[in-house]
Amino acid sequence: MDTPYLRVEDTGTVFELTAEVTTVGRGEGVDIAFDDQSVSRLHAELVRRGPHVYVADLGLSSNGTRVNGRPIGRRILADGDVLSFGAARARVGGLAQSEAAADETVELRRVAAPDLTRREVEVLNALCRPALRHEAFVAPATARDIAEELVVTEAAVKQHLLRLYQKFRISEGVNRRGRLANEVISLGVVRPLPTGDEQVRRAG
Repeated sequence: MDTPYLRVEDTGTVFELTAEVTTVGRGEGVDIAFDDQSVSRLHAELVRRGPHVYVADLGLSSNGTRVNGRPIGRRILADGDVLSFGAARARVGGLAQSEAAADETVELRRVAAPDLTRREVEVLNALCRPALRHEAFVAPATARDIAEELVVTEAAVKQHLLRLYQKFRISEGVNRRGRLANEVISLGVVRPLPTGDEQVRRAG
């Protein structure tokens, strides 16, 4: 099997995706570094799972990550896909992915969402609401924001978030709330509200 790779459009530099997780950004210590101010210090991850590679946006920044021009939180890649990290662009290659394999991966992701309580669903909706109100990704809600929306204590929200990190297997580290928001959006656990309905509801 060919090794998947990422080819930077501006320079033609090729990075082989040999590791299970390859980090992308403009900060020190990332695997693929871009010298572009539109790229976050830790912007995205490219993750290998068997024959598949998916990209996960880590920053939920206003510049975001796009695949073939469309903003994404997380997406499985196909050979030839163009990735945009802010204004920096690169093309993925070396992927020989059959339709059957793609269908199998989508099915695996569909059943990957854990069972959630009603309150946990409310916390996730509040967490992701800032991202779902904009076309480009923005920072998810803070624990204080969620507490105010749900009229509960901040401590209670933090306890819910800790359980949700465990349920969705979000490891400790940078931007944990952002990674949780990406995960639940990509799994379809939280979905955008129609803008018109939301505006009417808020006005009422």
